[in-house]
Amino acid sequence: MASKLQRLFVKAPLRAGGEIEPTPDQTHYLLNVLRLKSGERILVFNGEEGEWIAELAAVSRKHAKLNLVEQTRPEVAGPDLHYLFAPLKRARLDYMAQKATEMGASVLRPVITRRTVAERVRVDRLLANAIEAAEQCGILRVPAVAEPAELSKVLDAWDEERLLIFADESASHASPLATLASEAPGPLAVLVGPEGGFDADERASLLQRSFVLPISLGPRVMRADTAAVAALALVNAVLGDWR
Repeated sequence: MASKLQRLFVKAPLRAGGEIEPTPDQTHYLLNVLRLKSGERILVFNGEEGEWIAELAAVSRKHAKLNLVEQTRPEVAGPDLHYLFAPLKRARLDYMAQKATEMGASVLRPVITRRTVAERVRVDRLLANAIEAAEQCGILRVPAVAEPAELSKVLDAWDEERLLIFADESASHASPLATLASEAPGPLAVLVGPEGGFDADERASLLQRSFVLPISLGPRVMRADTAAVAALALVNAVLGDWR
């Protein structure tokens, strides 16, 4: 059954009768990790044209081709949901990128705050983690990954049609479900800050913006990567594609 096949993200067009040449890393994965042989099948997707069965062909020790057989699932648009976050240290940032992808984020956007502790953000690593999560979880869409930018500049250039839901540690512990239910569905973004939270000036700047909606995640202080999952789950349940 197609559902039991391994999945691979590719950057090639997908159409019946088409042929894909995997990258060297993907060829190594297919031949040496999965140990596939000529004639065996795998699922491929590119984030735009659904999911397809592909058959391994023209195999040599370091070279392979994939022939597209048939589409198993059409592309389905996910929620228009951006996830903004203060970068974390490596392992936790990897986890967060994977979970945000699983939760349906369409864009991953690192923002630099005054208390951001990560010295450097590797966009390629974020994308690799998003791709891995999509491959493993049956997701068709891989989120775009934006270059890091200072929070103040991101807010100043914000499209006010997109509601920015701000996980505010200092907000009252009123039900976040009720707060979110008061808003109409539309383009959304979720913002989770750094360890230690936003400083007073950053929080004040957020709260004065008409497009920002602060919500509480409850009485317990969460790590930033845990807060990401909690906030995205709440938003999907009330305003996203879990309704």
